[in-house]
Parts: sequence; structure tokens; C-alpha cells
Amino acid sequence: MNKWLGIEEFVAVAKRGNFKLAAEYLGQSTSHVSRAVMGLEDRIHAPLFFRSTRQVTLTDTGRALFEQCRQLVDDRDEALAMVTGSGEPQGELRVTCSMSMGERFIAPILLRYAEQFPNVSVSIHLTNRIIDLTSEGFDLAIRTGYLDDSKLVVTRIASRRLILCAAPEYLEKHGRIDSIADLENHNCLAGTSTHWRFKVDGSEVSWLPKGRWRCNSGVAVRDAALSGMGLCQLPEFYVADYLKSGKLVHVLETESRVFEPIWAVCPERRHLLPKVTRLLDLLKSDKALKGEGV
Repeated sequence: MNKWLGIEEFVAVAKRGNFKLAAEYLGQSTSHVSRAVMGLEDRIHAPLFFRSTRQVTLTDTGRALFEQCRQLVDDRDEALAMVTGSGEPQGELRVTCSMSMGERFIAPILLRYAEQFPNVSVSIHLTNRIIDLTSEGFDLAIRTGYLDDSKLVVTRIASRRLILCAAPEYLEKHGRIDSIADLENHNCLAGTSTHWRFKVDGSEVSWLPKGRWRCNSGVAVRDAALSGMGLCQLPEFYVADYLKSGKLVHVLETESRVFEPIWAVCPERRHLLPKVTRLLDLLKSDKALKGEGV
């Protein structure tokens, strides 16, 4: 017995919610698709769809089976595209990124990607949590700073400038800062990065910020600095407008002229898939990511 029989038809119907549309996509007759799905249902002794004259919806068994079968079909198509050199992206592309960078830079790139490659469905998961790409089924992540996972394939796609700054009112009240050592006497507003980075005499220096306020949101850290609560070190796009308006002041400007790397990271072998290689090309060429305001 061909154990694959009916799986592709089942996935096509589940994706399109319609036997006729699935048949058109597969280049088969509607009756063939219907028979194939019913054959699969007979083999597993359970219905996969609720059928009505207007719509087709997945049963609980259908939903449980769909994700596994969809991945099987997508992996097969991607493997064939990779070895035959067709290079046409297809299947589902799952990407994760931090909230602010994802909303501002990565989501617009992925929107253009989806428009360019209609055979790919794009799923973006924005979170400040570091996700295990392999166990959670992601194709690619955008990460910053210094990486320590040797199992991932890493591609540098851009850099972003880090800015140390504070509100003028805070500096007037707590005194000026002339060196990194002076930071010991100030309230430092910490974000997702455990260390702040500076450049002294051409070498990068890592410093552990100390203070009584921490948040994993860059926006919240910036707003705390605006309120006069302390100093923050953030990527330039968070604070550029406030530096121009004078609501924030650049501190230790020479020492804090540090550029943090931005990486695209993939599980092993997934970086060879056409859907991933085409996205990497877009990320590396994007003008917004290459700008100093990232």
C-alpha cells in the first residue's frame, strides 16, 4: 500500500478549504481529490473534515494531522527544489525576531518577500525571548550582539549603532559624566542586553550597568530615560528623534560610538533551502537595515 496516498490531497484541501480549489492547484479532478482524502480517512478510521455544501473545515483529528502532513509535503518540495536547482521558494517560512526591530525593519522586508514569492506562506513571531529554532520549528531568526550557539549557521546582515544618553534634567541633577568609571555613581536603566559596550583606544570594552530599573522593552527603557530616571544605552532608532529635539543628550559620545552586529541565524541545512536563501539576499541588500539609524 502507498502510505503517501491522500496526504498531498488532504493538505491541499486543508490549506484552501475547498475540494475544487485543491483539485485546481494539484491539476487533478475534484473526484480524484475527494476519493484520495476518503481513502486516507478510511486508513486512519477517522474523518478529517466536516463537509457541507458551503465549506469544508478540519475536524480535531484533521487539525492534529494537518501540521505534520503539511511539513512533510513542504520539506519534500523544498528538498526537490534544492537538488534540482529550480530555486523557487515554496512552503511555509517561519521567522522570529525581537518586537521593536521586527515591527520597524523585518516585517516590512518579509511583506515584500511574500509579495515576490506567492508560493510561500510567511509566519513571523515577534518576541524578546531567545527561541530554540530547531525544537520550535523556525527557519530563521534575526539576532543582535554576540552569539554563542555554534549549531546555528550565521550570516551578518547589518549593524546598528548603540547610543548612551540621558535627559538633560537628569544630568543637571546628578552631574556630568566624563568617563566610563563615572557611571558607577549613576542610575543605569537596563534593557535586554546584560552589558553595555564602549570603545576605548580602538578596543571594545564591556561594562555591567547597575541600577534599580530594568525592562526588556527598548521603548520602556527610553521612556524611563526621558522621564529623568537615569541613563540608557539603546540602538539609535529608539532615541534619534529625541536627540535631535534635545529631550535626550548623547553621553560619552566618543566612547559610545559602538556598532552592534545584526545576524540572520538558521538551523543547520535550512540555510540551503531556496525560501531561506532568497530571504537572506533581501536582508543583506535592504537599505533600511544598512542605515546607521537601525
